[in-house]
Amino acid sequence: MTPLSQYLALGAVVFVIGLFGVLTRRNAIGILISIEIMLGAVNLNLVAFSRFVETSTLNGQVFSVFVMTVAAGEAAVGLALILALYKSIKAVFADKFNILRW
Repeated sequence: MTPLSQYLALGAVVFVIGLFGVLTRRNAIGILISIEIMLGAVNLNLVAFSRFVETSTLNGQVFSVFVMTVAAGEAAVGLALILALYKSIKAVFADKFNILRW
């Protein structure tokens, strides 16, 4: 059986990869994909903690499902914003999105 520390290390590595993608991408769609990768790493840690800490309940799995639904909503709203901004600016680069400022 794989120990908890290996799951947590894998989750941390995947989270850092997603964080690196958020901080270095200029493309707004790439930033959204990196956020989804980070949420996947959080889900991995939630399920791992749920499996190793308390096996009688499914709290980690249920919370993971809620995180996935929030991620789906975030992706839908994010893509809608990107499409709306693309219609007016004709670019998907994050540094060109200054239209949302006051």
